[in-house]
Amino acid sequence: MGNLLRPSFALRRHLIWVTVALLAGLLIARLPLWMAFALCGGTLVVLGSWREPLVAIGAALLLGPLRAWISAELPQIPAQIGQAFFFLAAAIWLARGLARREVRLPHPPLLWPLAGFLSVALLSLWSPADLWNGFTEWAKWGQLLVIFLLAYQRFQARDVTEHGAAIGVGLLVLVACGQAAVGIWQFGLRGDGPEHFAIGVGRYRAYGTFEQPNPYGGFLALSGALLAGLLLVLAAEWAQARWEGRPRSFRPWLWGGIGGALLLVGGGLLASWSRGAWLGFGAALLVMAAALPRRGWWGLLLLLLIVGGGWGLHATGRLPAALSTRLTGFLDYTRFEDVRGAPINDANYAVLERMAHWQAALAMWRDNFWLGLGLGCYEAAYADYALINWPIALGHAHNFYLNLLAEVGLVGLTAYLVFLGALFFSLWRATRRLTGLQRGLALGLLGAFTHFAVHSLVDNLLVNNVQLHLGVLLALAATAIIELEETYEKRRELGSPLSS
Repeated sequence: MGNLLRPSFALRRHLIWVTVALLAGLLIARLPLWMAFALCGGTLVVLGSWREPLVAIGAALLLGPLRAWISAELPQIPAQIGQAFFFLAAAIWLARGLARREVRLPHPPLLWPLAGFLSVALLSLWSPADLWNGFTEWAKWGQLLVIFLLAYQRFQARDVTEHGAAIGVGLLVLVACGQAAVGIWQFGLRGDGPEHFAIGVGRYRAYGTFEQPNPYGGFLALSGALLAGLLLVLAAEWAQARWEGRPRSFRPWLWGGIGGALLLVGGGLLASWSRGAWLGFGAALLVMAAALPRRGWWGLLLLLLIVGGGWGLHATGRLPAALSTRLTGFLDYTRFEDVRGAPINDANYAVLERMAHWQAALAMWRDNFWLGLGLGCYEAAYADYALINWPIALGHAHNFYLNLLAEVGLVGLTAYLVFLGALFFSLWRATRRLTGLQRGLALGLLGAFTHFAVHSLVDNLLVNNVQLHLGVLLALAATAIIELEETYEKRRELGSPLSS
């Protein structure tokens, strides 16, 4: 009789879950609406992340760029909520490995060049101008490394590998489309905005949740280049199949999805009115055009056609006057001269301010030639190197390479350029050998990192948690390189030539 009255294990488990649900319901009922939504959403992400850590990575990518906006508009919410989900993804990945007794650190391509730069950057903090700033900046690069490893490991996992790259691209594009939609609304639909972003009656530069148009435009161009690479390869291979009379597949949903997302992201990029982002995206398109044909001279011809066509539109006045003025005025921001004692007026203020910070960075480098004054320490040391008319630090030198030269010296900048060189060389090889969407991914990544490298000449894009997105882009690049190596192995087994 006692055994009959004793509740079964399953019944006790159900009673526990019902009790937890009732307590959670009572708690949620007493919370403010936004906090209740946040609690429910966070709980779902935690549960989903235990099954698949990419869920937490997706949440970090989505919420990371909200940091600046939350700080300005919703101070009651932790601004670094994206960081919380990054740490959640890392913790769950580690916990899953410990539970299965198989914690293995992946060794993807590009790991050692990136680790080399991080090592030199850490060495620069031996005697920094500001230890805390140096630590936080190095931690940012450390996060890039961790999410690179974590995302790559998940893309290569047996239960994900067939769709890993598609998941990564989808997460990046989804976040970019959301930011682009916000920017388009700010540009032409809202009707008001910050006065210093005004570009006409009822028109304001788009800034998304970045609170600044330039890093916002740079962020959108990363995903825009990725989408453009995919679309270019789809179009090129479809046209080649038609030319050769071979059967060709046409997937409207794929073309429409990629094309629609590119139009949306491109609209947000245009609305940012950021010359640096436009220059970087233009360079990305040129490099992708050169890499698209498998024969080099066809790529050069296509490159010349694009450049000539753009110049022709400008020379004949067919470009809108506002765009033409904006683009040609960019040349003022790329020259360099000594601005000590230069007359300052409203027309040249922005240009001279940028050059003054470049000069300060070069002075820091001269005094700290080999290892710099410490990663992340440019702003802390600026007062000692500022020109007399430019006492206010802007946070960075507005040239990422000069900024690195000042902070990590010649050794650090060389290590960073070696990393970039390895990245570009590997992606270029992948565009020569891969086919289909895999080649489109490699081409888009080549364009994305070209944009990042060129835009870095006039800005620093590692703000507002963009390092998390760059880590996923690096994981996608490593995935494309691994795919190339596997293609080589298959061709060797079949005895076919390795050249295309």
